[in-house]
Amino acid sequence: MNRSSRLLLASALLVASAPAFAQDWWARGGVTHVNPKSDNGTLAGTLALEVDSNAQLGLSFGRYLDDNWAVEVLAATPFSHTASLNGAEAVDFKHLPPTVSVQYYFGDRNAAWRPFVGAGINYTWVYDEESRGPVAGADVDLDNSWGLAAQAGLLWNFSDTWHATFDARWIDIDADASLNGADIGTATVDPLVLSVMVGTTF
Repeated sequence: MNRSSRLLLASALLVASAPAFAQDWWARGGVTHVNPKSDNGTLAGTLALEVDSNAQLGLSFGRYLDDNWAVEVLAATPFSHTASLNGAEAVDFKHLPPTVSVQYYFGDRNAAWRPFVGAGINYTWVYDEESRGPVAGADVDLDNSWGLAAQAGLLWNFSDTWHATFDARWIDIDADASLNGADIGTATVDPLVLSVMVGTTF
């Protein structure tokens, strides 16, 4: 088991072992937008890579460990992206980026507005790669990726059990790429992930 897997397992055990209190759990849903950084690297020595952005249904499940500390799991419906090489659309692919974060919420638990920060581990599963354009018919593969994630956001408690959140995350995503079985470099995605969600505690 690698270091990232051990950290992910430790986070899950931390949530499971914490004492349970009323309304310590939450579920949130809304819009999550993945915006890869510009200039996603160079493949095969000369091919400038650019990955476009996409928005999907975002889901968040979490638990308060006490009034300030919490653990959250970010999920979503599959994101769809197109990767361009030297400006020409070349590969369509999908990915799922589950992320486990430890969070700190500032202020009183019952305050109307609470800023928060978080840090954690991301696992990005890439699948359904389809080549087209300049590499049509080629076997293109993008590896899955482990990476760190950082988060900052704001929570609005607008009732005793309902709230809304806005947050921004930076996620370290580096996927090794191959063409017809030959390694051609690494796609450095490193997206800014923005989410607006409404949630309830229980």
